Amino acid sequence: MSELVREHDIVVYGASGFVGVLVAKYLAEHAPTGTRVALAGRSETKLTEVKQRLGVDWPVLVADATDAPALEKVAVSTRVVITTVGPYAKFGKDLVRACAAAGTDYVDLTGEVLFARQSIDDNHELARSTGARIVHSCGFDSIPSDIGVHVLDRQVKADGAGELTDTTLVVTSMRGGMSGGTIDSMRHQLDTVKQDRKLRRLAASPYSLSPDRAAEPDLGRQDDVALLRGEEINPRLRGTLAPFVMASYNTRVVRRSNALRDWAYGRRFRYREAMSVGASPLSPVIAFATKLGLGALIVGLSVPPTRFVLDRVLPKPGEGPSERARNSGHFTMDLFTTTTTGERYTSRVKAKGDPGYAATAIMLGESALALVHDRDALPPSEGGVLTPATALGDALVTRLRAAGLEITARKC
Repeated sequence: MSELVREHDIVVYGASGFVGVLVAKYLAEHAPTGTRVALAGRSETKLTEVKQRLGVDWPVLVADATDAPALEKVAVSTRVVITTVGPYAKFGKDLVRACAAAGTDYVDLTGEVLFARQSIDDNHELARSTGARIVHSCGFDSIPSDIGVHVLDRQVKADGAGELTDTTLVVTSMRGGMSGGTIDSMRHQLDTVKQDRKLRRLAASPYSLSPDRAAEPDLGRQDDVALLRGEEINPRLRGTLAPFVMASYNTRVVRRSNALRDWAYGRRFRYREAMSVGASPLSPVIAFATKLGLGALIVGLSVPPTRFVLDRVLPKPGEGPSERARNSGHFTMDLFTTTTTGERYTSRVKAKGDPGYAATAIMLGESALALVHDRDALPPSEGGVLTPATALGDALVTRLRAAGLEITARKC
């Protein structure tokens, strides 16, 4: 990050939106004393209302997502920008560019493959030249996946047990709804790939976020929607595992982390994600029905007649669950691997709170706080478009544990 004097430590952009308010509230309650926070967005009136509701005396910055000069002023005013304004492919390009140019660290919530790929192509070298750490996907997408593999690898290395090979994340427990913003991002990406076959192939590639696709090992097909047998992954798992809705994004982020670290996880590292649907004799049927349901959602959002119907029933951008529902949510993700020495290891990332809202506010807020307050503990980096593991690493793990998340790794 540029060493220029900045007026603010953190600017929350989109602070009047549903998730933006949650992130601002988290910072108001948990940021260390003296942390200089500002709220930003397109409506001064709404931002002032948020400030009054939170009972804080933070500055308000007005900048529309399409006003590049205004976004540049926001970027140069602060050390870190948090943005919750999506779909990022539609509203996020100018802000990430402004941060890369200004040497300003940046965190967001994107789960959009094509946006992340374009951000890498447009901003990685620029951010390296200014020292900015551009860190996409610092919420439920994709911190549990990326940090889960990070701590798994750290434990394996500490034990001298070789490198990671076949590694699977299993969502063993989860309660929470899909956000309107996630649905809107899905719509936008589906519309984009329908119009461009090349982009459709890019989005489908397991190495779509790789810094050097030609250097990636040939590990054969890596299917994000396969039905898996739990016992084949780990003896303690039972039943058939269903596809996990965010696997097609999270897996790309984790593979980018491996490549950015010169394949430190291993050249034979294969990564996939799945979801437990229970161990009953009906699990194969439930898993298959889940797979069909995910496919039907994608098709339904791609076809105008069914999209019209789905748009009337699915959450809309800016909508979210009640505080009671957010507090009753939770998730548990268990990762299983076999190392090159034949040892079995597992790691766990577990949190209370709705994954896409309450838990995400913690993860996003702590990511920004790590960039502000834990510079000496961050992984060495010249900057660039990074991942949570490569930009934040153990500093974020320490913060998330202190914030109440369970993050563990051990030999099976």
